[in-house]
Amino acid sequence: QVQLVESGGGLVQAGGSLRLSCAEASGSFFKFNAMGWHRQAPGKQRELVASITTGGSTNYADSVKGRFTISRDNAKNTVYLEMNSLKPEDTAVYYCNGAWGVKLPWGQGTQVTVSS
Repeated sequence: QVQLVESGGGLVQAGGSLRLSCAEASGSFFKFNAMGWHRQAPGKQRELVASITTGGSTNYADSVKGRFTISRDNAKNTVYLEMNSLKPEDTAVYYCNGAWGVKLPWGQGTQVTVSS
């Protein structure tokens, strides 16, 4: 079964930084799909915050533009999310998956908590 495994979350003070990673062991999904980082805060719907195509084109939600950077390493079947200038409202569980359309079963995600 194809799985996505997220890591890198944690507790950080406002203004701090974190780097999230997401790996797919086989690469069978990663290689052919645009990937995205999604997040879900308590009581809110899951939202796409950053996406990257197989060719490396990126797009960001307005709420994270200029603070978050998505990247991918096609040799390692891994997608990253560099998060800087974190705010308390960035607190959420972060998941990676296909950016649009086709998706794998959601992984467990990684918790990001930003204290004020």
